[in-house]
Amino acid sequence: MAQTPQEGERFPELSFLTEDDEKVSTGDLLGQTTVLYFYPKDQTPGCTREACAFRDRMEDYERAGIKVYGVSLDPPESHRRFRERNGLNFPLLTDEEGRAARKLGILSEKGYARRVTFLLDAGGTVLRVYPEVSPETHADEVLAAASSGGPSAG
Repeated sequence: MAQTPQEGERFPELSFLTEDDEKVSTGDLLGQTTVLYFYPKDQTPGCTREACAFRDRMEDYERAGIKVYGVSLDPPESHRRFRERNGLNFPLLTDEEGRAARKLGILSEKGYARRVTFLLDAGGTVLRVYPEVSPETHADEVLAAASSGGPSAG
């Protein structure tokens, strides 16, 4: 099993599909503090609560200069429906066939991405890894850590 990147390590180069079926790599996402939160499945209760919590705090994330991306193995069309149904105001990325989740060591035995979040600095270094996530409070927790400078927070 692959090793999950830890605080202080460089986040690996990975590629995803956008909701418009375009390829994007982690290198394309950098240049500012970035949250990549992986979640199991669109339209499920916990994933919906987590996505809506990020949605509700997005103005605060933007004010702090932090970009948020949700990532799951769901296809782009599922992401489009999930965003529309819940009024999500940040991009969702597709991890084709679980390649990224596998490389990050977060692919579950059931074939879903585990609920794990990575907070990255502008250069792609991992500031914080969240392997245990409460969907209801996670957006607040990440925002507090990111706003205060990263690893020592929280």
